[in-house]
Amino acid sequence: MFYSLYKHVLIGPALRAVVRVEAIGAGNIPRHGPVILAANHLAEVDSLVLPLAAPREIAFLAKSEYFTGTGVRGRLSRWFFQSAGQIPVDRSGGGTAALNAAVAHLRRGGAWGIYPEGTRSPDGRLYRGHTGLARVAQQVPGAVVVPVGLSGTDTVNPPGPRRSLRPGRVTVRFGAPLEIGGLIDEHGIRDATDEVMRRIHTLTSQTIASDYAAPRLRS
Repeated sequence: MFYSLYKHVLIGPALRAVVRVEAIGAGNIPRHGPVILAANHLAEVDSLVLPLAAPREIAFLAKSEYFTGTGVRGRLSRWFFQSAGQIPVDRSGGGTAALNAAVAHLRRGGAWGIYPEGTRSPDGRLYRGHTGLARVAQQVPGAVVVPVGLSGTDTVNPPGPRRSLRPGRVTVRFGAPLEIGGLIDEHGIRDATDEVMRRIHTLTSQTIASDYAAPRLRS
């Protein structure tokens, strides 16, 4: 695995040269065992900043097309995502395929990163969370959820077609771990998801939106 190489040599130092990353409460992440890092989502750079701030290797879900391409570009894509520890997901299977992949990773004792809002916030508000993280936690005995609050990433990496990265400071706050396993009905799953979002809000103080965020179109 090249995760440490990316974090400490190839990508991490270059990112830190532009963006000052402050991590608060990283000790709340269990050193071992299955853990779900549930974060708000403000910018594309979130998926680089979060691994820099966390002491554990974090896997995100990646579409399976990144792993099955042909030619030089396909081989490079496959090598990059495999070596970075990302989880391939067949999108033809819908949401179930993604959740099953996350469950399998957590059952191996891994750490899984997820943005419950499902997409980047279009206006900086904190939107309603989707219930996938609670459904996954329900199936993995001993799994805990650590809420994560990202601040400032939308300033250093503002939305737009150029996807620029500006000098600045971002803060990553890790909340106390939350045990939400053992849920048995839809009402409990919704309540657990809402509780995770409330805890994320205490870390970010974002304005709360009562609905789901609309998926963003990539430019």
